[in-house]
Formats: sequence, C-alpha cells, structure tokens
Amino acid sequence: MAGDGEYERDQNYLTTRITADGRDGYPVEAGRYRLVIARACPWANRAAIVRRLMGLEDVLSLGIAGPLHDERSWSFHLDPGRKDPVLGIERLQEAFFRREPGYRRGITVPAIVDIPTGQVVTNDFAQITLDLGHQWTAHHRDGAPDLYPQERREEIDELAGTIFRDVNNGVYQCGFAGTQKAYDEAYRRLWERLDRLEERLSSRRYLVGETITEADVRLFVTLVRFDAVYHGHFKCNRHKLTELPALWAYARDLFQTPGFGDTIDFEQIKAHYYVVHSDINPTGIIPQGPDTAGWLTAHGREELGGQPFGDGTPPGPPPPHEGVPPLP
Repeated sequence: MAGDGEYERDQNYLTTRITADGRDGYPVEAGRYRLVIARACPWANRAAIVRRLMGLEDVLSLGIAGPLHDERSWSFHLDPGRKDPVLGIERLQEAFFRREPGYRRGITVPAIVDIPTGQVVTNDFAQITLDLGHQWTAHHRDGAPDLYPQERREEIDELAGTIFRDVNNGVYQCGFAGTQKAYDEAYRRLWERLDRLEERLSSRRYLVGETITEADVRLFVTLVRFDAVYHGHFKCNRHKLTELPALWAYARDLFQTPGFGDTIDFEQIKAHYYVVHSDINPTGIIPQGPDTAGWLTAHGREELGGQPFGDGTPPGPPPPHEGVPPLP
C-alpha cells in the first residue's frame, strides 16, 4: 500500500524463461514441467486459456490449487490427500522454497514448476502466455492460433498495457484502496477505460484485427469476474457488465469460444474472493448470485465479421480431469 492509500501490486517475479533454445537453462521439453494455476485467479486464468488454445494439454501438465489460501500460499486442498498428485506438495510455497530457500516475494499463480527438481522456474504471468504461444510451437496442435502476430505486436502491447493498468489491476486498486481519494481515482480510471473499450468493441468483434489475440485473453479474465466479484466486492459498481451492451456481448462471444468458458469455475472464483479477503468481507459469506445462465445466450457478434482462430481451428474439449462444472 502506497502512502496515499493506493494499492500497489508486487510485480517482482521469477523471470527465468522456458524457451525453445533453453537460453536460461530450461529448454522446452514435453512432460518436464507442470503449470500450476488456481481457477479463481485471473492472472492464472490467462495461462490456462492459452495452454488450451495451443493444445498443450498432453505436454504441459496442469496442477490446480484450490480457491482458498492463507498468508503462506495457495494450497492443493481439493486434491486427494491435500497434495498435488505430481509434485507431492501441499502448498505451492514448497516449490518456491526449493528454488530459493526462504523466498520472500509473492507466492503467486500461474507458476511453472520443473518436475524433476520440484523447483518453480517462473511465475512471470505476462511472459508465460507469450512463451506458451511462441516458444512451445513444436508442440502446438494443428490449427493453433497466433495470439501475438508480429505485425500486430505494437498495437497489442499498447492496448494490453492500458488494460492491465486501468482494468486488470484497476479493479484491485478499487477494492484494496486505503483512502477515499485513492479509490475515487482508481474508479475514475477504470470506468474511463471501460467506456473506451465499450466504444471500441461496438464496431469490431475483437480488440486487435480480425482474430483473437493476447489482448482479448487479458481483457476477458477480468470481464468474466466482473459481476460475480468486482462489481460489489471491489466497489466497481457504476454498472454491471450485463448493462454494457458491447462489452457484455463481447465477453459472451469469448466465453462461448472453446478454450475460454471451459476454464471458468464461478463457484471457485467467488469462494476465493469472498472468503480469502476477510478484510473486505469479514463475515466470509459467499453470495448466491449472480445468475450465470446469461453467459450462454446468443451474442450476435458474428455480424461484425472476423474469425476467432483466423485460418486455424478451435481446440477440442478439455481432458475430463480438467473440466469445470457446466453452467445451469
């Protein structure tokens, strides 16, 4: 927390990369690494989506931490024996300590763990998705999309930067603001950006170009949590997502695209925010709503043109053990 009450996110991550050439000592290798996520976490949700879109399920295994954690770290409390079945650990903290004893920075997801050593390689969430898309190409499924095309990178980077500052992190700056002034400023930035995105998406199906890109992945993970969590819990309550015609239709379009909605577990999302953030919600009561049935209603975005995967194809269904509960 800054002196003026503004929430400051710790962005000091392990920036080691897993690359095709192994420049950091960790070459891309099928079966060697485990991607650890939590269904609740938007930053981890990005990695889960990109892994699905690239078709990496058979080469990069998935560990799923439960929605609850304490000051120590995310834990595997939903797994049999409360341990990750591959890493054999109860808490993600253990993999960070194997990399760096007494690790003092944030124990965050997503994290990629080197299975032979049990050590975290990286938790640099922004770089993880870019590398899954462009370093793991030897293992991509046929028809995998290019989410970060060379000719569009400058536009994607600029847009993704503003989305991170004002929306992805902006909702947290509203929710964890320590003063009225800090909250008011974060709220203003959030809604100014959402208004601009509403206008942008009123005439185009995707944020950049005619296909899904990294920018869409990054915006979606906040929009899909907006009404369930951020609107009330984080006081981002000027409007609900369902009251913003373009953004609501855009979010439904992505949700119904294979690789997006099939990574979303609304019950785990709500359990995390409303139980773990006891300073904001001291009763720990989890709201019953909102009704999620609307996510499956027609969105009409096809009329704007564009193809979600360009010349590629959608991914197949997720492996049975990675499925999420269907919407009612």
